[in-house]
Amino acid sequence: MLNSGRSRGGSGEWEQPFWQQRGWILSAGFLLVLLVLAVFTMVSSGDEDPAGASAAPSPTPSATKDSDGGGNGSNARPAGCRTDDSDQAKPAKAPADFRWKADGTGLVPVSKTAGPLKYDGPVWSCYAHTPMGAVLAAHAITDHLSYPGWREVVERQVVPGTGRDALIASRSQEDDKPTSGKADAGGYAGFSVLSYNKDEATLMFLLRSPNAGTYGSASVTVRWQDGDWKLAPDPDGTVYSGMAQVNGTTGFVTWEA
Repeated sequence: MLNSGRSRGGSGEWEQPFWQQRGWILSAGFLLVLLVLAVFTMVSSGDEDPAGASAAPSPTPSATKDSDGGGNGSNARPAGCRTDDSDQAKPAKAPADFRWKADGTGLVPVSKTAGPLKYDGPVWSCYAHTPMGAVLAAHAITDHLSYPGWREVVERQVVPGTGRDALIASRSQEDDKPTSGKADAGGYAGFSVLSYNKDEATLMFLLRSPNAGTYGSASVTVRWQDGDWKLAPDPDGTVYSGMAQVNGTTGFVTWEA
């Protein structure tokens, strides 16, 4: 005897196609709601940037540097001072436009491309932010310390600190060299860049002795500050270090071709 089906209820719903049965419709509707919620959640999470990625990125150190690529402190170039700073290699020869410029009774190497580009009395400034610019700055600044006007040079072209204070104290005890008269028998013969980065450079001068065929050497450090190279003496005010006698020009870039 066949089951009449009345035991499932008196509505006869079970005899209808399954997609028309009320229980199936309710279950399908519930599953559809879950599916919609799941899709909404996935879309929402995909639009959000992880860990606040939509926020503006923090500037990198290189992005916050001044246009000249400077390092320490305020590096904006002084008004009217613009140089080509592209050549960051240690020089293998003197600049093609190198020439000698009189400073008192001495001669100092200068260049229209590497500096100095500005002349304000004893203060020659605006050097290229390059190894060659550091070399020329070291020559001019140290040479000017011997002549009248050296105090202004120290104030504007020597790194502030105990070293500068000690340099002023010791230099004040010495007489100024005359700005006219017979030129010194010696002079600058060449140079070598011992170390360099865009913040600091250490250079070695090759100095020609009054005695023919003999040379001396001395090291000087300059630091990039306030948009130009400045002399950086030791804490005791010493400007030159490693002074020694040298037998020849080997290992140095010479000024004369």
